[in-house]
Amino acid sequence: MSETTFSARDFESVHTDEAVQVIARPSLSYWQDAWVRLKDNRRALFSLYLILALLAFTIAGPWVWTVDPQTQDLDQISRAPGPAAQATIVAPYVPWDGSTLAPPGTGLRLAEPATTQAVRLLWEPVEGARGYRVYRNLFPIGEERAFGLPLFDILDPLDTSFEDRLDLKPRNYFYSVVELNPDGEPTGAHQTIEVDVERVTTLEEAAAAGLVPEGAELREGDSVELAFHPLGTDYLGRDMLARLMSGARVSLFIGIFAPILYILFGVVYGATAGFFGRWVDQVLMRFSDFVVALPFLLFMILIRVASGVQPGESGIAPLVIALVLLGWPATARLVRGQILQIREEGYVSASRLLGAKTGYLVLRHMIPNTMGVILVTLTFAVPSAIFTEAFLSFIGMGVAPPEASWGSMCNEGIKTMLTYPHELIFPALFISITVLAFNMLGDGLRDALDARMRGTE
Repeated sequence: MSETTFSARDFESVHTDEAVQVIARPSLSYWQDAWVRLKDNRRALFSLYLILALLAFTIAGPWVWTVDPQTQDLDQISRAPGPAAQATIVAPYVPWDGSTLAPPGTGLRLAEPATTQAVRLLWEPVEGARGYRVYRNLFPIGEERAFGLPLFDILDPLDTSFEDRLDLKPRNYFYSVVELNPDGEPTGAHQTIEVDVERVTTLEEAAAAGLVPEGAELREGDSVELAFHPLGTDYLGRDMLARLMSGARVSLFIGIFAPILYILFGVVYGATAGFFGRWVDQVLMRFSDFVVALPFLLFMILIRVASGVQPGESGIAPLVIALVLLGWPATARLVRGQILQIREEGYVSASRLLGAKTGYLVLRHMIPNTMGVILVTLTFAVPSAIFTEAFLSFIGMGVAPPEASWGSMCNEGIKTMLTYPHELIFPALFISITVLAFNMLGDGLRDALDARMRGTE
């Protein structure tokens, strides 16, 4: 075997003109790298900001918009969104006997300008008619002759006046007077007039509602500004913006609190089954299969009955209990699968050799390495819970009026969706935006936390 000899020159430093390579990207932890990847996903980042805005709308909104969601503004029932409305000061109401001189002209006409105080109609007697039936409609009368709401039957053919004071609003109405035959049935002959109703109020009503500025002297013909409702009011005159804020607290509380509870339980349950394995795993997983087979709606009804919730009462507690008791198996299965994989890793075996106890292995190594799956599951569980609450409230088994939630507001709004669509559109829009935002955030988190996707970029 030959000897190798070294000289002093062999140990001299090597000098090179090439640039020394440096690390272009600093070392990042798993969560730092996930945050960087999440920020690169514009849809997920926008969804995150949207969710934060919804939380601010829910928590800080009532401090900014201090209107009581239960207060009724009877002067602005079912008012559409828009700027602040105005009302004209008029004299107090005086009963009308129909003897007002008819304005020039023939046919159906107004005896005086129409206001929200009263609409007074006059028409000419019709020869051969035995009476008249007065209708009111929100839409023009077409060939199908759908006259609308029958207001009154006048059985005297010489009585040709009518006063309408039924829930008048500042909008256009179509009044029709239909002739009646001797049997009291409509003959088909009719007269129709379109009436534009002006919003009015008396000085006493304006003062009682706090609409008269301090020190102001108002007279008949002057205008006062009514309370401002930027998103309009519902069918009871309650502010829609305040109701949406109140409903968001209920919907988001159920949508976030219930998933957190049943996901935490599912994590513990699945970790226990996956770590111990064998007969423990079999028993726990068969029980989870049994829970999955339980029908949610039937179970929800049984919990409501057992809790003593009466028809027409809000059942928030039974709803949360039903979600927690029946929602955890999916999380338990996911966590169990992750634990079964992680417990075979080398670092877990090394911890065992060093004397780590079961609790330390689960809490220090296994559950932290399943946090990605847990967070993604949570972001998908929240919209599911929100939609479940909205559906149950919509069918009358969740939050009941007068307490507001987005689902119960949709239930109320669907009754007037053809005439006042804003009462349905706004709560349905908030439900849709919230569910979409959480789903898009869940997709972004799944991509950011999945280590297998790093090699695809």
